[in-house]
Amino acid sequence: MPVISQVDRKVLASLRRAGLADLNKTLVVGVSGGPDSSTLLYSLNRLRGPLGIDLHVCHLNHDFRGDEADEDARFVESLAQELGLPVTVEKQDPIAYQRQQGISSFEQGAREMRYEFMSRVAHQVGAPAVAVGHTSDDLAETVLLHILRGAGLPGLRGMTEVAPWPWPPGLETPFIFRPLLEVSKAETVEYCEELGRTYRRDSGNLLFRFTRNRVRRELMPLLAAEYNPRVAEALVRLANSTSLDLEYLEEALDRTWAGLLESEPAAGDSESNHNRIVFNHEVFAALHPAIQRMALRRAYVLMKGDPRRLGERHLKAMVDLAAEHEGSARLDLPAQVTYSVTPAAISFIPRGTEQSCPLPELEGQYNFSFPSYPGSVSIIRAGGWEIELEAVRTGILTDLTPPHPLVVYMNPGVLEGTLTLRGRLPGDRFQPLGMSGEKKLQDFLVDAKVPREWRDRVPILISGDRIAWVVGYRMAEWVKVPERASPQEKVLRVAFSQVD
Repeated sequence: MPVISQVDRKVLASLRRAGLADLNKTLVVGVSGGPDSSTLLYSLNRLRGPLGIDLHVCHLNHDFRGDEADEDARFVESLAQELGLPVTVEKQDPIAYQRQQGISSFEQGAREMRYEFMSRVAHQVGAPAVAVGHTSDDLAETVLLHILRGAGLPGLRGMTEVAPWPWPPGLETPFIFRPLLEVSKAETVEYCEELGRTYRRDSGNLLFRFTRNRVRRELMPLLAAEYNPRVAEALVRLANSTSLDLEYLEEALDRTWAGLLESEPAAGDSESNHNRIVFNHEVFAALHPAIQRMALRRAYVLMKGDPRRLGERHLKAMVDLAAEHEGSARLDLPAQVTYSVTPAAISFIPRGTEQSCPLPELEGQYNFSFPSYPGSVSIIRAGGWEIELEAVRTGILTDLTPPHPLVVYMNPGVLEGTLTLRGRLPGDRFQPLGMSGEKKLQDFLVDAKVPREWRDRVPILISGDRIAWVVGYRMAEWVKVPERASPQEKVLRVAFSQVD
């Protein structure tokens, strides 16, 4: 095998880690003509014979730098022909694409165009992966950019050697392959010079209008000169250690994922793209905050296929809403996704379908008595609800704080012998827990951010002619258990759950 340099050895090791060394399949190689992608192509071409790999070169002319961009395209086409490799070259207008898609960032628009093009080429030639020339310097810059933007752990991971396809979202194949992440830009230039090969210089890399260029040409040199001469290596180490941490967290999430999902994917949903994701709120609340954030991010990715528009501020807002057990709330997320929280469920739904209420219909009213002997339990079905009532002594309870918004502890001494379950009625008034006076039930539901279209489905538990509990939202002040109740006093535990 004609391996003559450390670069070739690193690329070979990367091919083996990715499972691409012995597949006897075609690998698409994205080539811009610069030293990084040229090194990638030269190295893969040296290795392809012994490994039985076919290569297909692709190049997208962004039509942004006029004659220079056209020269880049001719260079790549000529290089592929010289190496005896098939090549696909296209020319597209990123500014027109940016306008059509309503994208504010030129860089983002150009990136989407580039990946859409490469995915088409990969599908046309049946390639399982597309190799791109990102180097360790690119990884370090990406991590630093993410730090500046306030990214969480996924952002600190930067780029990985093997990654799901970024755009269009939801593609199961091909995958992204980055075999040069352990190779620096200086090494790619040296490699090309060792082979006596030329390469192109992209003047777009000199434009300070792009944030990455300012990081590369100003911030990284400043950090190296004034703070740490090996700052790039430090950032790569941070990315690698973060990647290990994330693998552990993702495995932990995998173990709880099935129990967290409230419903299976809808018919027609693919493995990587779902129309609706619903979590069990109680299961979610019991997760460690780090796993909660991972779960929320995964749900969004399953909905949209791409997490790039989901920022740390979105994740924090989602976690905060989920922690507010009382009431319901909604949050508009990027890419037309609505995040909805109720006491029972946490949902990701397409915007415009927010009216779909997770609460079952409750027609008419239901009257039932509650147990009075400690240890006795009654179970009642009411519409789509199952109500469990249990009489317990306070002495066996370590905490009178309800473990879930659909569970309360009531003082049975103030309740009448029969309870009534119904929906709201005009004129209903309510004394919420913690308040000295009453307020209109309508006002309470508005303050609790219950969507208008859900309010008629909220179960109301009545004792006598007074509201004892707005189920899932707030118990009444007058039915609370006295703070200094003796261990022998009885408490009524009431728990609601939905049934099919």
